[in-house]
Amino acid sequence: MLSFLPGPILFVISTLLLIINTTIWGSIISIGGIVKLLIPVQAFRTQLSRLMNRCMWCWATCNGGILKLITHIEWDVEGLEKLSPNGWYLLICNHVSGFDIAAKTYLLRNHLPMLKFFLKKELLYVPIMGLGCWALDMPFMNRTSPAKLKKNPKLKGKDLETTRKVCARFKYLPTAIINYVEGSRFTEDKRKRQNSPYRYLLRPKAGGIAFTLSAMGEQFEGLVNITLVYPDAQEDVLFGVMNGRVKKVVMKIEVLPVPEVNADEYFSQAEYRVEFQRQLNQIWEQKDALIHEVLTEYDSHHLKS
Repeated sequence: MLSFLPGPILFVISTLLLIINTTIWGSIISIGGIVKLLIPVQAFRTQLSRLMNRCMWCWATCNGGILKLITHIEWDVEGLEKLSPNGWYLLICNHVSGFDIAAKTYLLRNHLPMLKFFLKKELLYVPIMGLGCWALDMPFMNRTSPAKLKKNPKLKGKDLETTRKVCARFKYLPTAIINYVEGSRFTEDKRKRQNSPYRYLLRPKAGGIAFTLSAMGEQFEGLVNITLVYPDAQEDVLFGVMNGRVKKVVMKIEVLPVPEVNADEYFSQAEYRVEFQRQLNQIWEQKDALIHEVLTEYDSHHLKS
């Protein structure tokens, strides 16, 4: 509707609307979290969690409305029919930009339970967002570094124990947990620094998935592998979207069997870890090839037109 306006004006409008949307729903969710803390009755907490998940659904839906207001995006999505809003899933996805979360929560909101993200403990103190994410039972992690483990071997196993305690709350409601296995957003500079063997991806890290699968792998019905591509993005994707310049988002979804991870073997046997990492590398090789295919097809189509 407003796509005729200049990019800088669209950026200001979309930024203000996003802040307002996040503040409203984040505040409501935060209030629900405080109530849930004060009334520690599991049946009540479960129902309140359902309500707060619905508030997150409203946040994601309003984000979609903001996008429709400022630009026209073609959503090219495959594989939604394989998902269920009443299941338990672990998601893995390439991480392209700050827009990824908004895109996935909007596109998947009617096909999966509202997404849960593993967050750094420091984010708990971000106003509204931190409290809102805590209220939604998103796990805040304080991973023990290898250096700390070397100094204090007694800390070994503490991270897994913490993860199990955090994931235990997910047994009461269908849950979709997402893990960005690359660890950070993709940039060409990061790819070169890592000497990544992939053209469009950073190296995947198996530790986070192994932690989650060790904690609640038997609960998951599928490993959802999502490949996200912005084929016409010529700049920072989030900036391009808010300026109305990004016109297409491609999401390819496949549901894979859930890998079995034996925590004792994974964290004590190097060969076990290497084999698990090899399986993840294979998924990333296929993902890299799929991204190349999407980009090549897009470029070919636009050259013809």
